[in-house]
Amino acid sequence: MVPTLRRRSLSRLLFIVTSLFFIRLFFFSSSSSTTSETIQSSAYQIKEHNFIERATRPDKSLNVQRHKFLQARMGRDDREGVLGQIIQNGVRDYWERFQLPYIVNRETSSMDAQHVVSSIDQLLSLNGWVAALCPTLTRPFGQNKHDEAYDDLIREDHLYYIAIVIHSADHFLVDQLAVIVQMAKRLGTNNLFVSMLDYDSTDSTETLTDLCEAVLTLLGVPFRIRRVPGMTEDPSAAYYPLEEAHMRNLALEPLRELQVKRNIKFHRVIWLKGFTCPNDILETIKISFANEAAMVCGMDWAEHNGFFIFSDRWRTRDIEGDQFRQSKSSSKSDAVPPRDTLGAARYAKHLPFQVFCCEAGTHVIDPEQSYYRGITYRAGTDFHNLSRAEGAPTREPDAPCLDSSQAWFCRDLWVRAARDAMEEVDRENGVGGHVRRDVQVVEVAARDPLMEGWEKDREDRKAKNDKEVVGRAQGGQGQVDPDANAGSDYDAMPVEDGGEEVPLPVEPTRLAIPNSDFRPARILVNPRCPTTYAGVSHTQLALDLFGDGEDDEGGVKKYVLDDWEGAPESFVCQEQRQTGGRKATKTQRRLGFSIHEELKHLS
Repeated sequence: MVPTLRRRSLSRLLFIVTSLFFIRLFFFSSSSSTTSETIQSSAYQIKEHNFIERATRPDKSLNVQRHKFLQARMGRDDREGVLGQIIQNGVRDYWERFQLPYIVNRETSSMDAQHVVSSIDQLLSLNGWVAALCPTLTRPFGQNKHDEAYDDLIREDHLYYIAIVIHSADHFLVDQLAVIVQMAKRLGTNNLFVSMLDYDSTDSTETLTDLCEAVLTLLGVPFRIRRVPGMTEDPSAAYYPLEEAHMRNLALEPLRELQVKRNIKFHRVIWLKGFTCPNDILETIKISFANEAAMVCGMDWAEHNGFFIFSDRWRTRDIEGDQFRQSKSSSKSDAVPPRDTLGAARYAKHLPFQVFCCEAGTHVIDPEQSYYRGITYRAGTDFHNLSRAEGAPTREPDAPCLDSSQAWFCRDLWVRAARDAMEEVDRENGVGGHVRRDVQVVEVAARDPLMEGWEKDREDRKAKNDKEVVGRAQGGQGQVDPDANAGSDYDAMPVEDGGEEVPLPVEPTRLAIPNSDFRPARILVNPRCPTTYAGVSHTQLALDLFGDGEDDEGGVKKYVLDDWEGAPESFVCQEQRQTGGRKATKTQRRLGFSIHEELKHLS
């Protein structure tokens, strides 16, 4: 009898333990499974919906009070500092003497929290080194006069993902934090997620990210702040495009985790670079939605010898594939950064214009056309490692361009847009294998007289471009502009210092569908969104760029492009062929670009 009772007790105990395990597993736990692209430490992962959430209605909010995992700090250096104990004693003394005596009861906690939030708002209400100058950067179109211009955008209640990659740039971070606070005030704290990646900084960035963590925590803004080491111990031995791609993909990890684990999708991703005023970011977001654009970039202006020059030329190409000039902000209309006629005309009117590629300062990306479509940042792999004994390999004239990760990203956007259009046609026609069908089209076209029309169209476009380039080179007074020739190596190394002459465009060796026949990627530059640096005279920059005129056009229509050009058949490739860090030598050549060939490689 006793053994029977004992067996019953053990059975009941086992049943209870098993039941509790399954209840915890299905109702309260979140999966800790990871992929090769997600964070290895499950403590910082975005949690999946549990059974109750799935059975009722999955919570897609970014509420940090309900979901503590939406605020995470990773890679913090927790080693005891030399002055660590002294700092802790000071904090404890301040708390006990100035804070604790005024806390009466629990009911006053909300009031105390409100005082803290008000103090943060006062501290960071655009009072940083650069941010305080935002009101002096006046523009046309009454941007500063009408805050209600963004009310419609705010009422949409969209989700925005703010990404920042920091590498020893503490002179930006305070101002960027001020911008994030202002964006949170306008768009709502539950509508933002901030991803900060501190990439092997050696200045005070790590201390300032502590400030960012405290401010975002108190304001209830979701964030992940992460510090990671460099890819090499010696920064000069790094291959910068690969390093750049690695950093950006790490900064986007929470974006993918929130999509996969909680089915949360963001409407736009905002990459903060340098410093950009909050209204300019809102303006760029508005342009992005109005044009259904894949990417909209601002313009990066650096002060040099009393004037301003357009920087970040490495990553920017106009719609004809040419580099932007190293132009001044006060340049005349015939010497503005974009070389194509339509782009120059729209730039002169302070209107967004189409480009082949951009990333000058702060830029806004539609993840639905990029990250959610499988596009990631990447870089060329055929670079030369200077630490190796063997010499640099010989590369063919049409070898892939070893340029920035953003340039790869732009080309991927063009190919993805064309592929999406072809897949849509296939779905409508009930046909599969879009790349195979495309190849068949080319084989038929090779025997079709229409192919001659395609070739002639390409030649006409090339002749028109050459004529415009010559006209610009001659100038109004017969003087030759040394930077007017397409494919100029004006921004690259001189030939005597190891640079190269830029060859003529590479002509395709076989028949291919012209790029103009494919759906274009919608990539724009917004000249009214300047990115600046500490010490920049905003007032003078505003006068250079915008003058004191007003805009006659109103509403959203002034933003919208009616006609979108196809990708150019070639582009100026400015590349870094060997390791050497951020300041490695770059050379130039002109390289053909065929969307049709890229699509065939995907088959």
